[in-house]
Amino acid sequence: MIKDMRNRKKAILILEDGSQFEGWSFGAEKEVAGEVVFNTAMTGYPESLTDPSYAGQLMVLTYPLVGNYGVPPFTIMDNGLPVYMESEKIHVEAMIVSDYSEEYSHWNACESLESWLVREGIPGVTGIDTRALTKKIRERGVMMGRVVFEGVDKGQWEMENYGDINYVDRVSCKEIIIYENNASRSFPVDTPVDEINCQLSIDNCQSRKRVVLLDCGVKANIIRSLLNRNLTVVRVPWNYDFNGLDYDGLFLSNGPGDPDTCEAAVRNIREALQGDRPICGICMGNQLLAKAGGATIYKLKYGHRSHNQPVRMVGTERCFITSQNHGYAVDEKTLGADWEPLFVNMNDGTNEGIRHRTKPFFSSQFHPEACGGPLDTDFIFDKFTALL
Repeated sequence: MIKDMRNRKKAILILEDGSQFEGWSFGAEKEVAGEVVFNTAMTGYPESLTDPSYAGQLMVLTYPLVGNYGVPPFTIMDNGLPVYMESEKIHVEAMIVSDYSEEYSHWNACESLESWLVREGIPGVTGIDTRALTKKIRERGVMMGRVVFEGVDKGQWEMENYGDINYVDRVSCKEIIIYENNASRSFPVDTPVDEINCQLSIDNCQSRKRVVLLDCGVKANIIRSLLNRNLTVVRVPWNYDFNGLDYDGLFLSNGPGDPDTCEAAVRNIREALQGDRPICGICMGNQLLAKAGGATIYKLKYGHRSHNQPVRMVGTERCFITSQNHGYAVDEKTLGADWEPLFVNMNDGTNEGIRHRTKPFFSSQFHPEACGGPLDTDFIFDKFTALL
């Protein structure tokens, strides 16, 4: 799909086991390193690229044709949220595809994928046999890798271990943000709690329910989904002690990296578990809720990253098609007596959600807010809202 390779610089993906995959550059010509993961979705690359859960990773798309529908405009709503993206920027370290399409056509496209990558300083590599690369990752498991360019020394290069980095801290908000449907306001994290509560009391004269959103790397469509249900959303940093706020429910967002690096969040969630206000978690939020409840987390061999993972609700025959993006899972055998599994992955039997046996606490490992689809599990937001 690239008509002339003569003006393209050769790019090489080098894995930590020494294997190399050669291709051509179609993004920023910048050397990067990160955890190499594959995504099996056929569409949705604007959403995936801006998903903070991909921070620190080299994203390999298994679908061969990428770029043919271009990139939508970066339009911002009155409340500060992007209309078409999941955050304010691209979070992957690099994008790796089999066949990049220079030509694009879509009613909503305003630029090519390549121009977007170049503008945001993100390398793109095309011409790589992504089937062979995916097979290697499936057999060997996720591994670190780096992208280098023709003429660069491809010798030893020190790379940080992905699991040792607190990526949640890198992508979480740094202030308190209160969202209404058509507006938002920000407050420094050191703003007295009484002042925040006073502002919430003034704002909620029409009896809107208040939800604290613990931002571990939240996707914008989680916030949109909550606002669409007439809720006031109070977005706080991952390590903020929200327990003094006056709120009706707690929502734990998705996020990147190892949940074991987020002990401050776990401590605050554990305190919230002593009460009875509803709690819902998604992805990283599922893992943090489980840790707060006493369970342990383990790293998956290559994670779940696709738009078509089948998940069954435990105790029923209801099965849903879900969108997923995570590399860690809850060991449900370590759940305490007060907790039970809520969902199970029908491909490999891993945990896909938990719930408390008596209190209104529950979570999902998959993404019910998936922008790009599927929307089979959007009812989770309705269930949470009904509990408030």
